[in-house]
Amino acid sequence: MFVDLAKMEVEAGKGGDGIVAYRRELKVEKGGPFGGSGGDGGSIIFVGDEGLSTLLDLRYHRVLTGNAGEKGRHKGMTGACALHTYIKVPVGTVIYDDETDKIIGDITKHKQEVVVAKGGRGGRGNMAFATGILKCPDFCEKGEPGEKRKIRCELKILADCGLVGYPSVGKSTLIAAVSKARPKIAPYHFTTIVPNLGMVLVPDGRSFVMADLPGIIEGASQGAGLGLQFLRHIERCRVIVHVIDMAAIDGRDPYNDYLSINQELENYKMNLSKRPMILVANKMDEPSAKENLKEFKKKVKLPIIEISAFTKNNLDELLYKIADTLAVTEEFSLFEDDEEQEVEYTFKDKEKFFEITRQDDGIYNVTGAGLKRLFEMSDFDSDSGRMRFARQLRTYGLDDELRKLGVKNGDTVRIFEFEFEFID
Repeated sequence: MFVDLAKMEVEAGKGGDGIVAYRRELKVEKGGPFGGSGGDGGSIIFVGDEGLSTLLDLRYHRVLTGNAGEKGRHKGMTGACALHTYIKVPVGTVIYDDETDKIIGDITKHKQEVVVAKGGRGGRGNMAFATGILKCPDFCEKGEPGEKRKIRCELKILADCGLVGYPSVGKSTLIAAVSKARPKIAPYHFTTIVPNLGMVLVPDGRSFVMADLPGIIEGASQGAGLGLQFLRHIERCRVIVHVIDMAAIDGRDPYNDYLSINQELENYKMNLSKRPMILVANKMDEPSAKENLKEFKKKVKLPIIEISAFTKNNLDELLYKIADTLAVTEEFSLFEDDEEQEVEYTFKDKEKFFEITRQDDGIYNVTGAGLKRLFEMSDFDSDSGRMRFARQLRTYGLDDELRKLGVKNGDTVRIFEFEFEFID
């Protein structure tokens, strides 16, 4: 089953917690803190695999969770870092953040890796907080939570040239005639509902990959039918082969078909209309094709190659033309100029560190992505840990902001599931 779209939630592994421990050994006076730090959490990494051709496996994995790091150990030993989670995907997969629609990565090579969600770092043990003034800290740091995000994977096939055109113009017959691909061929529309790839060998020894793409209809660039799903697979093609039914067997006008397909390519992103296009007049073995071609050439002053995919007439000329065009055509960027191609980690948010809202019951509610990370890594089991958390909030300016909003001595401040009494 061919699947070219999959959505899921990914959550990298949490870092291991640091621990509070003390050195107690014979003949070692005032041993001091000896608690080790936790190990780093495991990241979730997607790896390209040229042996795969579908995202079917991801369709049934709605949630992917990474491995957590090990807690710190006694004697100052750091916990073991967690193993990364590797997910194999087909070459040609583009990974998006489904909430921001930003591109996380594009896998175009075998064994290429993209970090989709980064694991959290391990929390520091009390040994790491020892200073000349604070000689024996009784608090530690919890592990950093792993990155969590919703992603969307889209498979865009890798091919040098793509066959485009209306349904039933003979694209499947053509790729079957020039390669060993065996797509479904039948006398009705939309026989091809998934792309087919074929390796084409030119008589002079050159070769290229050809893609038989499902038929495009008017309005496809706006999502008519399965237009967006079909057009997605043209994005990587360096050369577009526009196949036209010159015999007009279905009663359509070849010139109108030509204009409609070009308009859909122009309306779609990725500048498809600017890519080299080879016009192919197919079904020239039909009686009406010659007359229609004369009328077509009066309106379109571009070179057109006449073939019959059914009888395999003049196919070598087409293959030479495609190979020659590919030789002088560079690869096109898959992304728009304003799209980023790097992973955007959650903990580098440009949002404010915290936000304060006053509830109807008079409680000041404090939230924020950065504050949540700090909150989850703080140790509330000791007085020293709580005091450290309060100092950090003061450093980030929370106290000053609360005073500006009118908070008074004794007012309640809620930070996630904890409530604190404000003391000025």
